[in-house]
Amino acid sequence: MELHVVINGRKDLAGQLYKQLRSAIESGRLAAGTQLPPSRLLAEQLGISRKTISDTYAQLTYENFLTGVIGKGTYVNARSSKVERKQSHTELAGFEVIESWRTLPVFLRHPTLEGSLRYDFIGGATSKGQFPQDDWRRCTSHALRQMAGSKGFYSLPEGLPALRNAIARHVAFSRGVNCQDADVVVCNGAQQALDLISRVLTRPGSIVAMEDPGYPPARLLFGTHGATVVGVPVDAEGIEVDKIPLGTRLIYVTPSHQFPLGMPMSQARRVALLAKAHELGAIIIEDDYDSEFRYEGRPTDSLQSMDERGIVAYVGTFSKTLLPELRLGYAILPPAIHEAVVRAKQLTDLHTSTLPQWALAKFIAEGCLLKHIRRCHTIYAGRRERILSRMAGDLSPWLEAVPSTAGFHMAVMCKVPVDIALVIELAKKVEVGLYSIEGFFYQRTPQAGFLMGFGAIETLDIDTALDRLRDILQQVA
Repeated sequence: MELHVVINGRKDLAGQLYKQLRSAIESGRLAAGTQLPPSRLLAEQLGISRKTISDTYAQLTYENFLTGVIGKGTYVNARSSKVERKQSHTELAGFEVIESWRTLPVFLRHPTLEGSLRYDFIGGATSKGQFPQDDWRRCTSHALRQMAGSKGFYSLPEGLPALRNAIARHVAFSRGVNCQDADVVVCNGAQQALDLISRVLTRPGSIVAMEDPGYPPARLLFGTHGATVVGVPVDAEGIEVDKIPLGTRLIYVTPSHQFPLGMPMSQARRVALLAKAHELGAIIIEDDYDSEFRYEGRPTDSLQSMDERGIVAYVGTFSKTLLPELRLGYAILPPAIHEAVVRAKQLTDLHTSTLPQWALAKFIAEGCLLKHIRRCHTIYAGRRERILSRMAGDLSPWLEAVPSTAGFHMAVMCKVPVDIALVIELAKKVEVGLYSIEGFFYQRTPQAGFLMGFGAIETLDIDTALDRLRDILQQVA
């Protein structure tokens, strides 16, 4: 890689070179420790004499901007960067838009490695130790071979045909989804699928209805498109369909495992929701985020499999079944919006990276995904049972688990007044990560409780963590 220096004309060559190198070092563009090209190579690159380069290096070394290491080369010296005044966002014409993004609340952000706790009940995360590294490494090698044989062009915005076929087969087998390969659009996680569907359906002022409590990142996303988001209450059967307002054009639900409370939507409520959406001319987004992990009762049909009118967009993700870091999700789209979503996908990022697409297609086709789900199901079932046992035992004076049959988190509500914020802070001091459920409520009065994820915490750590929670509750409740 060549050093970016521009020489104009043939006058004051040393001065031009000196000013550009010094400016690059002061601004931080050339970071401390960066090795500069040897004088001979830089002279050839710029078409000037080697002596000019050597004299400039010598001057910058004398001024402590550069340092020479005998036998190795010339390096940028460690020094504080020149602080230049940058324009404040308040001075820009787009200040109001910038401020609306700056002030958005942050939900469900996972901690860095340095900020993680020993015993963490965080939701939406899995144990990395369960991930089949050897199988994935083999599938990634296959992906590299596929890419080596390609022509190097941009790929399809809707995703590789091999992965779309694998996804269609997987969701048909595991969730009864009625789809063909052509209905699938591969996305960078479920969040991009929500963004694309919202882009093509909503405009400023459009009404979007979603469960309350519900998934904050979806609500915030719809709001950034200018939509008016209406929180619709949920009960033991799911969203209260009769409270969806007139004029709604998009309805977001989590019928298999309501987020965050956990209960499934009843059959009668599903039928009513489909009828209501048809009446309104609305599209339903079915976020089926972790339905592969079911522990009790018969599997429920996906809402999409009941759809006879083409009004349900089924959204799924591999972040929950595999790893959040993969950022791979998908949408099974009804014909009415499919072409529009593909166009939106192409405009926003052209296509999802093909390397993980090839790898995942191989991973699914060889049965590795189903094998991984079965293995994790046994592990998560044991963790779930352990938490439920403690909630029904020594933690029962303070907490009660909301009945749920799927997923790898549960909602635990307070039976007596508890200072949730204080409990969370005290828990951090003893290396236990707890998360309040209050922030998931939007227009309804929040309830006190915790979202207890059990995908990331190790089974043998659960009792230790809950012992510490019990001791804290005895002190403060």
